[in-house]
Amino acid sequence: MSGEYDDLVERLAAIEEELRDRAYERLRAAAAAPDTETAADAQRDEKRLLSARRAIAKAIGSLQALGPSVEE
Repeated sequence: MSGEYDDLVERLAAIEEELRDRAYERLRAAAAAPDTETAADAQRDEKRLLSARRAIAKAIGSLQALGPSVEE
């Protein structure tokens, strides 16, 4: 990758990874206490985090599609 948006792609990729990690944490919380309100809250949170992660992945793809900068 060697485009003018590489810095943004790298930062977004780090955010995407953090969102994935937090979603897994919420799933673990739900698994640790099934059939509780905590589990229901954790499952809702995980779905929201997954949605955010997908949006970030889409943004990364859009930036990568812009291709290398004109200067190269």
